[in-house]
Amino acid sequence: MTTDYHLIGNYISPYVRKVLVCMELKGLAYTIDPIAPFVGNERFGELSPLRRIPVLIDGERVINDSSVICQYLDERHPQPSLYPADIGDRAQARWIEEYCDTWLGDVVVWGMFFQKGVKRYLFGEEPDEAIVARARDEQLPAALDYLESLLPADGFLFGDLSVADIGIASFFRNAAFVRYTVDAQRWPRTAALLEQAWALPAFRKLTEYEERSSRTPLAEQRQLLKELGAPVSEETLGTSPPRRGLMRLE
Repeated sequence: MTTDYHLIGNYISPYVRKVLVCMELKGLAYTIDPIAPFVGNERFGELSPLRRIPVLIDGERVINDSSVICQYLDERHPQPSLYPADIGDRAQARWIEEYCDTWLGDVVVWGMFFQKGVKRYLFGEEPDEAIVARARDEQLPAALDYLESLLPADGFLFGDLSVADIGIASFFRNAAFVRYTVDAQRWPRTAALLEQAWALPAFRKLTEYEERSSRTPLAEQRQLLKELGAPVSEETLGTSPPRRGLMRLE
């Protein structure tokens, strides 16, 4: 069964990527308004009171938070399941997803990607190099040590691909955008998982949208994505001047 969904959120966001990979794996059709939360207008604020992305619209229903969206989609479209069958493994998968959304979000998105990318190109400000260095040299290695302790020697965390693997791979895509590469000698299991996940058709399909968008000013991304064949919606909520606020890329 395929259902047309509408998603609000930029292809470069790891939270949006996680949802899109789930949708691709399940064969779900969608349209997308590829905005960054920084330029969301008042209607966006009504749909997302914390001014976060992604937002999923299913008919009259509005669903916020990437983890809630992924679970909603998995329950509506059970095959292929993206959560382990075993109750203990399922709880662990949700914890790893949460760890990625919160801690890797702070380290990779706010400590590195925002500083090196968004802050410079959207707000015209130089990165705080002390924040970048702490994230890159202290916080991210510690996170990688933790993930390495959880990962199997081969394959995905729980045998079949799950939302935990998707979450890890989604965040390290953003680390790659700011030229961070996981050291395969120091963290071989994490590096192997990333290579395996990024090679999946669901990730590969999004790669061109992400890479081309990352090199294109935000105001020009909609047209670029249309030209690339992305299912961009006709209307957009990204009509406000760039601003900070409550938003965190959720």
